[in-house]
Order: sequence, then structure tokens, then C-alpha cells
Amino acid sequence: MKTAKEEVGSLLEHLPESASLEDIQYHIYVRQKVQRGLDAEAVGKILSQAEIERRMAQLVHGATRIRRL
Repeated sequence: MKTAKEEVGSLLEHLPESASLEDIQYHIYVRQKVQRGLDAEAVGKILSQAEIERRMAQLVHGATRIRRL
């Protein structure tokens, strides 16, 4: 597993020489977000689309029942 410094070095090698500090910060930010998502998925913290839809249906159905009371 690469260290953070190695990851940034690898990222910098793939950016054009004209990359601004803002460009570099953005790419580091995106890389972090993608890695966090992959890590969360690996430990089961990500819900499938079907599960989200099921939960939303329950919420909507529950809210409709409350309004009718």
C-alpha cells in the first residue's frame, strides 16, 4: 500500500506541467472521496439502489399514514 506522499507524487506525475495549485487540490480531493467510497463499500457501509428505494417507500408510506390520522 502506498503512503499518502507516494499517492500524491503519483498523482502529480500524471498532471500536466500547467496544472495550478487549485487543479492539484481538486484532484487530491476527488482521489480522497473516491477512496473513502471504496473503503466504505469494502466494509458494507454502502446501500444498494434497491435498498434506498425500499427505505424511501417506507418513509413516504409512513408519512402518508401520519397525515391521514
